[in-house]
Amino acid sequence: MAESAPILVAYDGSPEARAALARAAKLFPGRPVVIATVWEPGLASVVPDPAGIGGPATPVDVGEVAEIDQIMSKRAASIAAEGVARAAEVGLEATPVASEDEGNVAETISAIADDHEVDVVVVGSRGVSGLKARLLGSTTESILHHCRRPVLVVREPG
Repeated sequence: MAESAPILVAYDGSPEARAALARAAKLFPGRPVVIATVWEPGLASVVPDPAGIGGPATPVDVGEVAEIDQIMSKRAASIAAEGVARAAEVGLEATPVASEDEGNVAETISAIADDHEVDVVVVGSRGVSGLKARLLGSTTESILHHCRRPVLVVREPG
């Protein structure tokens, strides 16, 4: 690891992401940081079967989907900017990266890490395990499997 190479903190504004950022500041003082926030486009177009009987879904307004995607993009940029501000509070110089998820969050985080040639990816863990983790999946676990760079998983105390 190069002493001046950046690190990446996956940041979604959650308490776990804030804990990951705080730990990164302690472990990698003075290193440049990439604050990566990923958002998922097209969620407004995912319409459940209203009756639950396999009938046709409600038609989707493409303009509304685009408008919601724009709102989500701005929200992600705002969350990344919040991460940059928090990084500055703990003495780190950070760059925000708000990116659209083009496949899954783990692959997007991995791609951002590669693009910025970071030394390590730091992620917070919600500590989901057992059946809940099997049903919902774990973004942290997925990052561990997809990322070609070292990954530091930080668990929030308590």
